[in-house]
Amino acid sequence: MTVTDIPAGFAPHFRKSPFTDPWEPLYSKRTEKGVTMGLRLDRPHTNARGLIHGGLIASLADNSMGYSCAQAMGGTSSLVTISLAVDFIGGAQLGQWLAVESEAIRTGSTICFAQSLIKAEDVVIARASATFRVVSKKE
Repeated sequence: MTVTDIPAGFAPHFRKSPFTDPWEPLYSKRTEKGVTMGLRLDRPHTNARGLIHGGLIASLADNSMGYSCAQAMGGTSSLVTISLAVDFIGGAQLGQWLAVESEAIRTGSTICFAQSLIKAEDVVIARASATFRVVSKKE
């Protein structure tokens, strides 16, 4: 993969996690609405049948929506997922660019709601929504 394979505006993802390490390289971009995460689909993103794994899509949506809520709240709190719903509408192929476009749709002192569209080469393949509990940031 070369730098030209990454759509404009994306940079290496700003936060690393042992859970997402096997899916690297991950990319993200911040917008006014939220955080979009992206990656170039490859073999580690597939299930035993060679299809892009729904768990990958659900996990990236959960991450992206959580980051979007955190951004909307000014980065002063941490969030934990209360509920997550994903509707799978289509499929994706190896080599395609997967983008998880998320936004916080309502924030409060204890709860944040978010939604996302998951796209493979700009075609919607899933949608997701989540509710997050706002918790104090550990120092």
